[in-house]
Amino acid sequence: MDRVFLIWDDITRLEVDAIVNAANGSLLGGAGVDGAVHWAAGPGLTEACRRLGGCPAGEARITGGYRLPARYVIHAVGPVYGLDPEPGRLLASCYENCLKLAVAHGIRTLAFPAISCGAYRFPAEQACRIALATIFGFLRQEASIHKVYLVVYSADHFRIYQECMAAWRAAHA
Repeated sequence: MDRVFLIWDDITRLEVDAIVNAANGSLLGGAGVDGAVHWAAGPGLTEACRRLGGCPAGEARITGGYRLPARYVIHAVGPVYGLDPEPGRLLASCYENCLKLAVAHGIRTLAFPAISCGAYRFPAEQACRIALATIFGFLRQEASIHKVYLVVYSADHFRIYQECMAAWRAAHA
């Protein structure tokens, strides 16, 4: 499918309709992608997230992008691997809920980080397979989203995601 792309970049600098923030349950900022998104977007994002009142694992919420080039931020709370029950189901739910919010808000270009692969310790290869299955499955049924970017920030994650995407495309050609 020619609507899903892998890039190695800083998600906060992308000019897309929406970026996904790998958030914690409070939505008030944290480490990794979450901290970078809050820092780049500025205090308006934190205030908007405070009004949302948090978000459970597997779900997503949407705010404006504030100082980001992206118009929206979709905050997805991924599972903590080894702590949350059914981490694979919860991770798939994150991706699906983000995609549903994108459709509901007319978002045509969307960028995902490697949700739960940092501080939440989800194995990157397994997480990538879940992301690809969920995204490709959703896009087969939904044409309004034109481009989805999988954005990684480390060389290791880029290599892992590149291999997973090549295997996925070969298996589903």
